[in-house]
Amino acid sequence: MIQAIECMPDHMHILFDAPPQINLANYINAYKSASSRRIRQEYSKQLEPYYWKPSFWSLSYYIGSISDRNEETVKQYIQHQKD
Repeated sequence: MIQAIECMPDHMHILFDAPPQINLANYINAYKSASSRRIRQEYSKQLEPYYWKPSFWSLSYYIGSISDRNEETVKQYIQHQKD
């Protein structure tokens, strides 16, 4: 479940809950695939001048874990990226 999200010009920050048994690489891949498909469907005309490569997102990503004690601090960090 997504707790916080912020889109920047060249990257995104997403805070989400995941059960310990989930394969995070598969989860991120599925999220990137589904969001790419939806963005391309909804904004194909606007993306036409800029979108020329077969993959929408970069293949790279960063995942870190936090404790319950850090959750509010990380949420505030994500929500204030554009300030």
